[in-house]
Amino acid sequence: MKKFQYLLLFTSISSVLFYCTSNKQSASRQAASSVEKVKIDPAKIDFSKSPFVSPQDAISKMVVEEGFEVKLVAAEPLVSTPVAMLFDDKARMWVVEMTGYMQDTVGTGEEIPNGKIVILEDKNKDGVYDDRKVFLDSLVLPRAICLIDNGILVAEPTNLWFYEINNDKAVKKLLVDDKYTEGGNVEHQPNGLLRAMDNWIYNAKSDKRYRKKGDKWLVEHTHFRGQWGITQDNYGRLYYNNNSQNLLGDYFSPGLGATNKNQRGVAGFNEKAVANNKVYPIRPTPGVNRGYMKGILDDSLRLNDFTAAAGPVIYRGDLFGKAYANNSFVPEPSANLIKRNIMDENGYVIKGEQAYKNKEFLASTDERFRPVNLYNAPDGSMYVLDMYRGIIQHKTYLTPYLKGEIGKRELTQPLASGRIYKIVPINTKPRITTLPNDPDQLVKLLSHPNGWVRDNAQQKLIDSKSTQAIPALRLAMIQTENPLFAIHALWTLEGLNALKTEEVLGLLNQPVWPAKMAALTAVPSLVNGDNYQQFVIGFDQLLASDDTLAAPYLAFLAPAIKIHDETAANNLLKKLAVKYPQNKYVSDAVISNLQDSEVKFEKELSASLSDKNLVFNKQLQKAITNAKNALANRNPDVLKKQFPKGEALFTSICQTCHGPDGNGVKSLGPPLNQSEWVTGNKDKLISIVLFGLTGPVQVNGHVYESPEVSGDMPGIGYDKDMPSEDIAQLLSYIRKSWRNDAEKITTDEVVTKRRKLGDRQKAFTQAELNGI
Repeated sequence: MKKFQYLLLFTSISSVLFYCTSNKQSASRQAASSVEKVKIDPAKIDFSKSPFVSPQDAISKMVVEEGFEVKLVAAEPLVSTPVAMLFDDKARMWVVEMTGYMQDTVGTGEEIPNGKIVILEDKNKDGVYDDRKVFLDSLVLPRAICLIDNGILVAEPTNLWFYEINNDKAVKKLLVDDKYTEGGNVEHQPNGLLRAMDNWIYNAKSDKRYRKKGDKWLVEHTHFRGQWGITQDNYGRLYYNNNSQNLLGDYFSPGLGATNKNQRGVAGFNEKAVANNKVYPIRPTPGVNRGYMKGILDDSLRLNDFTAAAGPVIYRGDLFGKAYANNSFVPEPSANLIKRNIMDENGYVIKGEQAYKNKEFLASTDERFRPVNLYNAPDGSMYVLDMYRGIIQHKTYLTPYLKGEIGKRELTQPLASGRIYKIVPINTKPRITTLPNDPDQLVKLLSHPNGWVRDNAQQKLIDSKSTQAIPALRLAMIQTENPLFAIHALWTLEGLNALKTEEVLGLLNQPVWPAKMAALTAVPSLVNGDNYQQFVIGFDQLLASDDTLAAPYLAFLAPAIKIHDETAANNLLKKLAVKYPQNKYVSDAVISNLQDSEVKFEKELSASLSDKNLVFNKQLQKAITNAKNALANRNPDVLKKQFPKGEALFTSICQTCHGPDGNGVKSLGPPLNQSEWVTGNKDKLISIVLFGLTGPVQVNGHVYESPEVSGDMPGIGYDKDMPSEDIAQLLSYIRKSWRNDAEKITTDEVVTKRRKLGDRQKAFTQAELNGI
């Protein structure tokens, strides 16, 4: 078979960061914003070339699901290197431009402050945006924004800033979090800033959430989620992914159950919402970072599985039709496609299946088509951010093989390009819903069939402090014809600090589960010393009614009761554990309350739950073991002083996949704590860190392989500028951390191994390492 000479890039960890190209003419004002569907014959395409093409030509290279079309709404020079965006209430787009990302294969100029937040507007209302206004410039690799309370949050590593807005200008700047992206390189930093239904702001690649209360910002710990991009469904549950996983998600409302550091994970969070990771490119893709490895590509040199899954969206619009409602869509920029999954809910569990076999919702033969984020829109369509560039792999993990392909295919240039498309059904004329200022009209929009409209009507009522809408909101919350109307009314009242105890207790008795779920999720906002007993009574009633859907929520809500009555909270947890000892979701929800009191709780229930094989007892034992092991860990502050460069490298490169505690991260990496690969043969460990490890690996008797962990650990030795001294410190740091106590590794040992391995391009396999 002829080997095609071209590059399709593999992002090893985060799909946010892709390279951009430039168009020399303004495509935004070209007459046509969509093209007639033409049949693409891949056999007639020369894949040895990857030319820069105009947006219209790029659309002609796309194959989209029958009945749909792709329309251009913005392109260079109006927009450049888009990585994230939001619509405001006038349907203007606020776009994050990451101009400084990977200007060449060594990342030249990455620290230059040339990133921007721009406002795009369609002034003549023809569907193509024609006006650009720079809101902020001189930013270093900005990555996320959130409009809130007449201002905007801007994520510019390492900080999270809040800017007040006056006449589309930033007039005041407040530091919200100086450690928003603490740790992690460019591919491993928080992003998203999703203003969710519960009025908190959540992130991917992060365990923090934020909320504005008056002039103060609240920052709370929550579950660590995802990698690049985050979205929510109609009930406020969160979805995300990592580079090799189609879609991950939470079965329960966010903000709950992240309170026990001795739990490695809580059932119902970070679940595989779609387990099938197969992709179907319509062009050969041998240029992925590990394209030379067996299994990465099929016999026709096309990518087999996700390797750069990017910002997903749960489609909540009103334009595509019933069959597409609540479907998930996931972009894969390294394969130039967008995946569609059909989601299904059964009890707690939300699972999805790929909509098609051997095809995609959208795929392109244009290698430079890099969809990185998807969005619901004010007109019910789905918007696509395309960075339209060649290089998308960050320098930290760029292999010599990939650099060679980039050179062959001249993929570095041009720069400063980017496109924004929308996908719509053919022969439709989408109508944009702009948000009025009138509170009564905004309340009515909380029942709109388009989820974007509902979300933003809720947010505008809260931001404008529309207390005059409270009576209408109370009526909306108790109507039963439209549960989504009631749910948004509830959260709007919560955001206005007007939600009443009796209203929430009333919803707990409703037969419609989503309304009851929202009421349970809102409880922590209301509980106080005067009303907690009413909630205790209400929870006991739900427990007695055998409401299995509510049971995990009752356990998650125990901390809200414990603040006022520790005995009542403990009794609730005991009742739940005894009633549902074989339910893993209830078990983990109960255990999430027990940090450092697991043994005491076990003794208190020993008579009622004596069978050690019960799910509850097994899960509790895991937490007890983790707690004991943590006590035996070494002092990290001492190690940080001893190996400062090593600790910094671990935080920026290794921690994301292997965890700050060294015990591994679900779907990403195996443990380093007490791993024989870490504490054993020095040459093996140096080799792994320099050039990576691929395929299954056995750690302490357990074989780790995809999808339990990522199938490929990238090396850092490809970066010739990485000092051997720093690598030696990193290896010494992890060999001495946690419960590891192995001999230090010297700079000379790293230098010697680097010299011996020379220009190696391939990651090691376990079999190769066992031969060392």
